[in-house]
Amino acid sequence: MTDHKHLKRLVRERSTRTGESYTTARRHVVAARVAAARPPQHQPSDLVRRLLHAAGSDLSEPMTCGLGGGIGFMAAVFDYRGMPPMLTVVAQHHPAPWTPTVLTRLGVPFTESHSTTPAAALKALRLSLTAGRPVYCTVTASRLPWRTVTVPIDADPHGILVLDEHPGGFTVHDGAPHQLPVDAFMEAWSAHRKGRHHRLVVTGTPTVPLPTAIPAALAETTAHLTGPVLGNAFDANFGFSGMTRLASQLRDTRTKTGFPRRFAEPAAFTFALRRLHECLEEQYTAPAATRPLYAEFLDEAATLTGNPHLTEAASAFRSSATVWSAMSTTARHPTTTDPTTVFTTLADLLDQARTIEESAIPLLQPPT
Repeated sequence: MTDHKHLKRLVRERSTRTGESYTTARRHVVAARVAAARPPQHQPSDLVRRLLHAAGSDLSEPMTCGLGGGIGFMAAVFDYRGMPPMLTVVAQHHPAPWTPTVLTRLGVPFTESHSTTPAAALKALRLSLTAGRPVYCTVTASRLPWRTVTVPIDADPHGILVLDEHPGGFTVHDGAPHQLPVDAFMEAWSAHRKGRHHRLVVTGTPTVPLPTAIPAALAETTAHLTGPVLGNAFDANFGFSGMTRLASQLRDTRTKTGFPRRFAEPAAFTFALRRLHECLEEQYTAPAATRPLYAEFLDEAATLTGNPHLTEAASAFRSSATVWSAMSTTARHPTTTDPTTVFTTLADLLDQARTIEESAIPLLQPPT
């Protein structure tokens, strides 16, 4: 009975927020619950969805993902001492921090804080948990015992959700629930120096209707795929221009920055392919470069906004998802050890995915 009352409240809240009929709102709330029962596809969106649920607002993971910007592209190669060159591809929207972006777009009140000392940070965390509010914390992924990372870099931020405290430690959510001793949690929380002891707490519910929030999210996704993101020279690595640049580097056999020469050594070649697979399926993304999850968002958004073109766009991104999957499969299981052949195949697939997605961009615009 309690669950039934909770469901009715969520349906009424959604109906008020979206303008949908009670029946339509109920269908979406129930669908969101069903989707929530499956394993999470996109860790950042899953955490925001859980924060919103704890505050009494249910959104699906695809909707949360789309509101965060959904898809994107950034590619760069970084050099670290004692390691082969490290290729990194970010297939989700980037670089705006995911959780604040979604919450701000929905008009959800929240607080963000840092503490200079571990004692002060721990005290503030416990106060929020005692008040029944889960806390989003930025930690270093390599310090979490269940995380396997290719390169342990303390500067790389990773969000987790602290749900409650139990004798000896905390229950945290990071793709799944985990038990973490206090000392181990504090080590991970303190290791990320730039965001040391960062925490975010939701203090209210959405105030911006979804039909208003969705077009704003679509506009930002479109802008960052087609135009500048940072406003500096590094923009060449973002969006469609970044895809074009990476495809050129993959094919370039003449210069030192071309991949066939830069990753000619067997160890470097293997490392680059492993990284590419990880970045398209596991890190900074949902599977298949986040495109299938974004297509689900577009289907849901089409109903909420009354824009049927979004359904067409969803179909296009499902098509590009098959190409991104082919890229990750090629990287995971190359049919040859010749770098030039493999990198040329990857470049051809990348061009194919970009062409499909460029054709879908006009469909993301509001109907005239």
